Amino acid sequence: MWTIPNIITMLRVVLIPVFVVVYFLDWEWARQAGAFIFWLAAITDWFDGYLARKLEQTTEFGAFLDPVADKLIVAAALLMITHSYDTVWITIPAILLMSREIYVSALREWMGQKGKSDIVSVSFIGKAKTMAQMLALIGLLSELEYFMGFPIYWVSLGYILLYFAAFLSAWSMVTYTKAAWQNLSNGN
Repeated sequence: MWTIPNIITMLRVVLIPVFVVVYFLDWEWARQAGAFIFWLAAITDWFDGYLARKLEQTTEFGAFLDPVADKLIVAAALLMITHSYDTVWITIPAILLMSREIYVSALREWMGQKGKSDIVSVSFIGKAKTMAQMLALIGLLSELEYFMGFPIYWVSLGYILLYFAAFLSAWSMVTYTKAAWQNLSNGN
């Protein structure tokens, strides 16, 4: 259980309350610091998987904890941006993204119980959704449109990527459902 990749994954879980507290501090750069902590946590997601394969330290605990850690920090970030922006234009894609995560997690668990988890394994669309979602959240959390007087349009890009992630999310959900449909429709 105490492998390097698992420790990094547990660090990601520990960063969630730190991320939330820092984000809501009454401090000029709190939003940007919170976005940085979220970015750091997102990077550890790639890093722990890479190390698990490279060091041959894959474990059942890590296979369980890694997606849970991802979903927890993304859910926290989605809730935070819906609170911060307080607009239906953020709330709708955030709800779609959270709903998809719950649905696909349940589908994967059910298919795993049937011994058919390979049917709904992570696809390229799912990975692209995750990348777009993480970049969108970093941009929206940072609330940066200008940095040192120069336009960078992070928030604008964040909006675009959030909708792109929501589109990919719906697409991947349909793809996973179609792949599992025969098992879903006949109860096997």
